[in-house]
Amino acid sequence: MKTNCWEFKVCGREPGGSKVNEFGVCPAAIDKKVNGIHDGINGGRCCWAVAGTLCGGVVQGTFSKKMLDCMVCDHYKTVFKDEKNSVNYKTPAEILAILGKQAGPFGY
Repeated sequence: MKTNCWEFKVCGREPGGSKVNEFGVCPAAIDKKVNGIHDGINGGRCCWAVAGTLCGGVVQGTFSKKMLDCMVCDHYKTVFKDEKNSVNYKTPAEILAILGKQAGPFGY
């Protein structure tokens, strides 16, 4: 497996993490619908598509509300660089479909 967001960001919101009592377990760390996408555990390598993740010490909202922030995130950039030419690359719209959400008119 490749580096997941909670390992990259050291946020402490993975199951058993240091910030779970304060912020709860991150949805990206436990969402099994997206397990294996970009070779991550659960949503660990597609956290930008999962609502309720932590960024900058603040719990984020839905994909459409947080995507612009995610696009400047070092973890997002690393995953995109690692995966963009992979035959298994999933676009944000594809990930949202797996999560049962609908992408907006621009594919996010």
